[in-house]
Amino acid sequence: PSKDGFNKDKVYKSFSDIIGGKEGRFRETLLGKRVDYSGRSVIVVGPSLSLHQCGLPREIAIELFQAFLIRDLIRKHFASNTATAKRQIKEREKELIVWEILQEVVQGHPVLLNRAPTLHRLGILAFQPILVEGRAIYLHPLVCKGFNADFDGDQMAVHLPLSLEAQAEACLLMFSHTNLLSPAIGDPICV
Repeated sequence: PSKDGFNKDKVYKSFSDIIGGKEGRFRETLLGKRVDYSGRSVIVVGPSLSLHQCGLPREIAIELFQAFLIRDLIRKHFASNTATAKRQIKEREKELIVWEILQEVVQGHPVLLNRAPTLHRLGILAFQPILVEGRAIYLHPLVCKGFNADFDGDQMAVHLPLSLEAQAEACLLMFSHTNLLSPAIGDPICV
């Protein structure tokens, strides 16, 4: 550094450099943020599912419900602490005990599915997850109109409501089988 405190060899960023571009403030943190307890995958048709169910891939479910899975592994004495439980999930992911505990955890816990852009209230709905193999989210074809989704490679995001209040709100107001009419004109969306 020189006497005045500036380094003549260092390239300084202007204000427009800081806020603009892909790594700029707007696109990096303000427009899209990474969120915990969420995932994203391609949707595929699941005609055997009920309107209020979605097929949630096991890999996504393990990530989403990991805290609950760890808690139950410790409570049921399959692990002595968090580190052991995490190791067991990673190493024994395919084993029956992890699968059974995951089934129990998922059973009473709704998940929220949305497809960007979410322009109206039917763009994000609650579903009861059913664990499936593979990497795609299974969705009943009759609930797709509210999402403006089809099965040609569309992706949807899945979010996990954590608090009891958020879970109750999802169950009472956002379940897909209770949102079958258009909020704007009252016509059925499941045709």
